[in-house]
Parts: sequence; structure tokens; C-alpha cells
Amino acid sequence: MSASKYTDNSVVKRFKAAPARPPLKQNRGVFQVLRQRCFNNVGNSVLTLLILLGGFYLIKGMLDWAVINAVFVADSRRQCMEISPDGACWAGIISWFNGLIYGRYPLEEQWRVNAGFMIGVAWLLPLLSKGLPLRNFVLLSWIGLFPFLGGYLFLGGQFGQELGLFHGLMTSLALAYFVLNYLNWGLHKLGKKGLHEVFVPVLSQWIQRRVHLTSLLLVWGALAIAIAFGLTQVSLPSVAIERWGGLFLTFIIAGFAITMAIPVGVVLALGRRSKLPVIHWLCLVTIELVRSVPLITVLFMAVTLLPIFLPADVEFNKLAQVLVAVCIFAGAYMAENIRGGLQAIPAGQYEAAKTLGFGYWHTMLLVILPQALRMMIPNIMTSFISLLKDTTLVSIIGLFDIMLMARNIANDKDWIGLHTEPLVMISILFFVICYGMSQYSLNLEKRLKVDR
Repeated sequence: MSASKYTDNSVVKRFKAAPARPPLKQNRGVFQVLRQRCFNNVGNSVLTLLILLGGFYLIKGMLDWAVINAVFVADSRRQCMEISPDGACWAGIISWFNGLIYGRYPLEEQWRVNAGFMIGVAWLLPLLSKGLPLRNFVLLSWIGLFPFLGGYLFLGGQFGQELGLFHGLMTSLALAYFVLNYLNWGLHKLGKKGLHEVFVPVLSQWIQRRVHLTSLLLVWGALAIAIAFGLTQVSLPSVAIERWGGLFLTFIIAGFAITMAIPVGVVLALGRRSKLPVIHWLCLVTIELVRSVPLITVLFMAVTLLPIFLPADVEFNKLAQVLVAVCIFAGAYMAENIRGGLQAIPAGQYEAAKTLGFGYWHTMLLVILPQALRMMIPNIMTSFISLLKDTTLVSIIGLFDIMLMARNIANDKDWIGLHTEPLVMISILFFVICYGMSQYSLNLEKRLKVDR
């Protein structure tokens, strides 16, 4: 076949561009979208109208009961029924509002509960400042030190008497760190060095290594000594744990369990993956045993069986037993979430850490666990939300959390039979809290770019 055949212009096909098509018109208006998605055919139109009609009657009924026909001012449920028999009796909720929040905590001492929660929130505010010195230790200090400060405010007592020496020492260290952290934050905002950094030039004349850490410890210790001396002069009235209750107690149980869930879960997850048979089987049995029974069974076992295994002279109050049970329960479930994240880490990450000369603990703490926890943020937050809702089960064993306080409203002689309104109020409250936690989880995923 000759080459002229392929060079002949009459044989070679020439490319001819197609005419340009007009751009696709997108109807972004509300009516156009509704018409395309809800009224595009007869079936969808009928279904949309039925849903709108049902939603209208549902919302109208709820508004009539909860707002329009509701009673907000009354002295008893009978009076509510006389004013509006078809509406909600929110007057009972308003009358019991203090008990729902604080339980049976003394009215004149409730400022301590408010102060404790305000300090707990204020403790974490410096995390918003990225350039703050020792910023990474703020969360660790909140986990390790704030419970002692909160326990002192909630329990009360005097240093050396009701307040034990160790508890008083840790409370002084907590207050000192809180003050030092805010002083450093304020100085940082003013563009100056932290308080402990002022003494670094002086200490550097005698100390050659870890001067900043030494300066921090000295300043922190001096503030703690001054605060400890002040605590010896202050005496807060003691409030027994049996008088704690309401939303205050629910937050304590849920906060303690959520805080301890990740450390306990990490220990159990690493122990289950351990090559040492004793540690492996101990963690495996703990995880499977706890996950195979419901939380209420774990609570009953903690309240009834835990004292049997303790010495005769050791007594735990019911709240301490519940906290131990809930922490183990939360840690067992968290361990499986963390183990899933550990299995998702590529083997190359372990090899890269070995290449850098990292040992086991450095590899886990600096390379593997941060990536595993980052990938498991949705599962971890789901466990936290479930744990918050599960804390209402403590009402079955006699702790006066918000659920038990709400049930007690119906037993009050003035509000006998008031069951629906407290449950609706608790449902709305838990929805707001859980929705806020889920939105924070989504925001955290975006900031850490979990999907990449």
C-alpha cells in the first residue's frame, strides 16, 4: 500500500468542531425548586400536601398545648386545671426549677455551684489564644487539677479538718495554676512575657538546663503557698454528697465520665493490642465483659458488689461508686473506637517512627494516637452523646439527678400527677445539649480536616 494514500487530503478525515451549546439554565428560586422537587408529578404533589397538612395540625396542636393554652402562673396543678384544662402546666416546672438545677443543695450555698462551673469554663478560655505559653497544658491541668478545686467548692469544709491535707494541697495548686494561667494570658495580650519568664534571666545564672520549667515551678509553688495560707483562714459550710442533685449532678457524672473515657479507652485499647499475654487477656476480658451487659447492670454491680471486695474500714459513697462504674463502662466502649482508629493507621507510619528512632511510647503518643483520635472524632462524639443520655439511669439507684427530681414533681402534694411537662422539659434540654455537642464535633472535624 503506497504512502500517498495516507497523505491524500480526500481520504484523511478532518475534525470539525460542533457548534457551542448555550449554558445550562439553573432555576435557583424557591418556587422553582419546590416545583421541581415537590410538585413535579401528581403523586409527589399529593404526598407533599398530605405532609404539609399533617405538619400543620401537629405544630398547631403543640403550640396550643405548650404556649397558647399553657399556664405559667399557678399555685397547684388543680389551679392549672381550673384555668386551662387543655394546656400545659408550666407553673409546676417554674416552682421546681431550683430543684431541677441544684437538687437538694442548700439555697444559700448554691453560689458555690455557680462559681465552680464558671471557673471550669473560664479555665478553658485561654485555649482560644494560639500564642499563649504552655497552651498545651491547659486541658491537661483542667483534667488533673480542676476536679479538686470543684470538689472543694461543692463539698466545702476547712483546710486540715473536713478538707484533707492532700485535697487541700491539690486545691491550692489548682487555684495557683488558674491564677498564673490568666496572668500569663493577660501579659501575652499586652505583648509582654509571661510572669514566670521574668525570672528566667536571674535563674539562668545558677541553672543551665530547663530554666523555663524551673521558673514556672517556682512561681507556681509560691502562688500555691500563698493560696494555701488563705484557705486556712476560710471555712465553707460542708454540704453532704447526698444533697447533690438535679442538672448539677448530671453534669458532674457526665463530665467526669467523658473526661476519663479517652484515657481509660486508650489504656484498654493499647492493652488489647499488646503482645504480652497477661495484659492482652486482662484488657480483652474487661472490654468484652463490660460491653456485654447494660449500663444499669454495671451500676447495680458497683453499688452492691464493689463494697464486698473492699476492706471493712473503707467506705465509698454512692456517687463515687457510680463514677467508677460509669468510667469503666465508657472506657470499654471508647477502647473499641480507639482500636478501630489504630487499625486504620497505615503500617508505614510505624516504620517511619522506627526510622526516626522512636520507641514504643514515643511512637504511640507522638505519631499513632493523634492520627487515630483525629480519624475517630465522629465515633468518639457519638459515644459522648450516648454517655450523657445514659447518665439518667443513675436515678434508678437513688441518685437525685435531673430525671429523679423531675419524677418527684408528680409526688409533690401541690403538683400530683404532673408527669408530661417535666419529661418534655428534660427532652428539650437534652436535645439542646446533644445538638450543641454534635455541632462542635462537626466544627472540630472541619478545623482538623478529618475528611482529607
